[in-house]
Amino acid sequence: MSDHHHALPTKAGNRLWLSREFGLLLLIGLTTLIVCWVDPRFAAWENWRDIAVRAAPTVIVSCGVMLVVITGEIDISVGSLTAICAATMGMTLSAERLAWPLGVGAALTLLLGTSVGTLTGCLVTWGRVPSIIVTLGLLTGLRGVTTWVMGGENISHLPLILTDAAKRGWGGIPLSIYVAITVIVAQLLLLHRTPWGRRLYAVGSSAHAAEMAGLPIDRLKRFAFAYTGFLTAVATLVDVPRLPKIEAGIGAEFELLVVTCVVVGGVAVAGGRGSVCGVLLAVVLMTMVRPVLTFLDIGEAGEKWTKAIQGSFILMTVVADSLSRANRRAEGDSA
Repeated sequence: MSDHHHALPTKAGNRLWLSREFGLLLLIGLTTLIVCWVDPRFAAWENWRDIAVRAAPTVIVSCGVMLVVITGEIDISVGSLTAICAATMGMTLSAERLAWPLGVGAALTLLLGTSVGTLTGCLVTWGRVPSIIVTLGLLTGLRGVTTWVMGGENISHLPLILTDAAKRGWGGIPLSIYVAITVIVAQLLLLHRTPWGRRLYAVGSSAHAAEMAGLPIDRLKRFAFAYTGFLTAVATLVDVPRLPKIEAGIGAEFELLVVTCVVVGGVAVAGGRGSVCGVLLAVVLMTMVRPVLTFLDIGEAGEKWTKAIQGSFILMTVVADSLSRANRRAEGDSA
């Protein structure tokens, strides 16, 4: 069995994921038309720039979590990892704290994110602890460490070069958008132009078949977790400095948003399938929810509705995927 065999979905699979992407695109388009009809200001360049800026960190981290889910695992610790990375960045770089050079603080933040991701991967592969349990533990543990490190105080006064790049960037486009585009391109190349990418799909499609083919399953899973940790730290560095201050509660519920985007974007919960395009469209759709409610003048209930809509999307997607798998099995049995 070759790696290539797992990389190429069936025609039915192609139609399925094409329809997911088309459906998301249609939903984004219809939502935009309806809201523009109610309030034409929704179509303004500034509004879409804001949506892109808000979507950028979610895109970056979703690319990592996508790889984890493709291998048949899950990571729900990225929100708390964002918090500890932000605290590390703040403590090392703030003029009120250690005020270390930008390169040193940034390198430590990236090292921390990658190390936590690698540790997660090791516990899952060597320790044989289910990834949901490992990342649930980290979700709570890292949040506690963040609160302890920050001592209940907010952090501000980050280096001007960092805050300026995060807010204005170049040509009026913040740094996070440039980084998100770079990560998307890298993800596409990794998944579709390298043997490593095809092997990641193979592991999720059938771990037993991948093992029989001699693929390094554990190494591939460790890579997916480490890469997710690295991307979480990258997203923190390029996005968090936009905020006036770093709070201990930063990143709360971010993991729910990321997992929702990955699953709604068509990455199979059981692993083995998913496209970057689908995830990207899902991020745009999920990021649009709050601005849409604002333009529709929902008011203070907007925050509650946002969570309800996100939860509904993930529930509908999981049910749809389950029905789709059952249909494919029935077709296979009849054949």
